[in-house]
Amino acid sequence: MSRIALIGGHGKVALLLTPLLAGAGHEVSSIIRNPDHAADVTEAGASAVVADIENLTTDEITAILAGHDVVVWSAGAGGGNPARTYAVDRDAAIRSMDAAEQAGVRRYVMVSYFGASPDHGVPPEHGMFAYAEAKAAADEHLRASTLAWTILGPSALTLDPPTGLIDVTATEATHVGRADVAAVIAAVVERDSTSGRTIQFNAGSTPIAEALDSV
Repeated sequence: MSRIALIGGHGKVALLLTPLLAGAGHEVSSIIRNPDHAADVTEAGASAVVADIENLTTDEITAILAGHDVVVWSAGAGGGNPARTYAVDRDAAIRSMDAAEQAGVRRYVMVSYFGASPDHGVPPEHGMFAYAEAKAAADEHLRASTLAWTILGPSALTLDPPTGLIDVTATEATHVGRADVAAVIAAVVERDSTSGRTIQFNAGSTPIAEALDSV
């Protein structure tokens, strides 16, 4: 059993992930900004930790992460406001990585997106530019850290029912269900073999465990 800090615990993927982690015997601390969401994450199987990661210092985040074995970043500003996108998806994410190192957390799983890279190709005038820049910077910081990291790059998220099947070989993004993304995260938490790897994936025809073991 691991103690897992799930940052962004009230997101759609996170609420699907929590019962999977809890069902596997893990203890989940679901970090949420809005206290009104505490009942939802508790019902999903987590302990609610109300904390505004966007506005906490590295030391304050360190205190929250202390005693955990794994951090899963599943938070996001939600787009629309470039300043807040940089504040959450880049700056707060980076502080959480530094905090994880300070707290002695070994494992860090980042939920990024298919195609995230410093040469993402999104033009500055595009509405997704700030998000692409922020995620690229956060991912690069994580790769340079001492953490046992895994970066997950799901393609466009859907509400399709879970299939348990993905494709980790595709070179172009299509789509994948949020339920399958949650299942991938849960499987990655159990697999130290995915440390140091960036795994992009679509919906596919390969069972998740088999796909991850092939990476």
